[in-house]
Amino acid sequence: MVSPSPFVYWAQDANNIFIKVDLKDIKDPKVDLSKNYVAMTANGVGAHGPSDYSFSLNLFGDIDSDDEVHQTKMSPRAVEFVLKKANSSWWPRLIKHQQKPAWLKIDFERWKSEDDDLSDSNIENSGAKDVMGDYPELYEKLKRDEFGYVKEDVRKVYLVFYNLTQFIFFTYILVVMGVRFMKDGYDSHPGTYDAVGPVFKFAQLIQFLEVMHPIFGYTKGNPMVPFAQVTGRSVILFVMIEAEPRMQTKPVVFYLFFIWSIIEVVRYPYYITEIYKRNIGLLTWLRYTIWIPLYPLGALCEGIIVLRNIPYFEETQRFVVSMPNSWNFTFHMPTVMRVYILILFFPGIYSLMSHMYRARIKKLGPKKLKAKFY
Repeated sequence: MVSPSPFVYWAQDANNIFIKVDLKDIKDPKVDLSKNYVAMTANGVGAHGPSDYSFSLNLFGDIDSDDEVHQTKMSPRAVEFVLKKANSSWWPRLIKHQQKPAWLKIDFERWKSEDDDLSDSNIENSGAKDVMGDYPELYEKLKRDEFGYVKEDVRKVYLVFYNLTQFIFFTYILVVMGVRFMKDGYDSHPGTYDAVGPVFKFAQLIQFLEVMHPIFGYTKGNPMVPFAQVTGRSVILFVMIEAEPRMQTKPVVFYLFFIWSIIEVVRYPYYITEIYKRNIGLLTWLRYTIWIPLYPLGALCEGIIVLRNIPYFEETQRFVVSMPNSWNFTFHMPTVMRVYILILFFPGIYSLMSHMYRARIKKLGPKKLKAKFY
């Protein structure tokens, strides 16, 4: 009767092969090592329950002929080997034959970690490297060999879906505005908010997810930066425009929506390329350059909307809290709007432009002013 094979997991770095045999409560183990061959027989508890197990591997390359440089660790849950390669190199697979047995698996967790319980000072670089970061093509090949396809993690799938969704929303807004303008010219401006306002409000609301992304580790950076940007836009959209019907028909709303949408249809595709670590020179240049004219123009439109709304809010007393009241508190929205225009408007623009300038310098460098079309 042929003994069943246990599950065997493997990983590597440039100098070593790591093998883990998934076999518990091992008894009477026998290991056979040669320059390109590994075999083991033992009694234990594996995938087929308590039984005698065995496996053999004809290795892709040679391991060191000195048995003393190899390490073996037996625990109640597994047997682990660290086999030193005869020559430092990365093997495209563990065994000589292309067709691997079903019980031989890739230890993806070991690829990710540099920690190794079996590491010793006499084995150079015994911890597995970060193959995902250092050798992405090899890692993707291993995943295809193991699963038959590239298995995406949930975080990446979610971020791609989010950015693609936002790109579609803002592209739709631009197309609708463009078609209406080509048809009616400047007469299309008063109806802009009615035409695209609902989509814009929904897209703006879900942008608050961008504040949560760095908090939960989905993206890098300080959550206060997207919080300030998204909150500032939301105040303009929901407080200054949505709450005042007379402002909704002003031409400045058309120009503001146009500027915001142009920025976003560049930003979200750029984020998708960053997720997949693809560099499209023109897109990267646009992402870190288009803000130079558009951010000041957008801020100017926002300032005009706030300024034009002051008499409307004085008239309607919208968002005004007057004394006396049960909270013993007063709030005068037109005064807040005046303070914003007189004191906070220009420092806010300066802070935002400074942040984007530093990001541009970090990404493109101070002298990279021309787009790369490759």
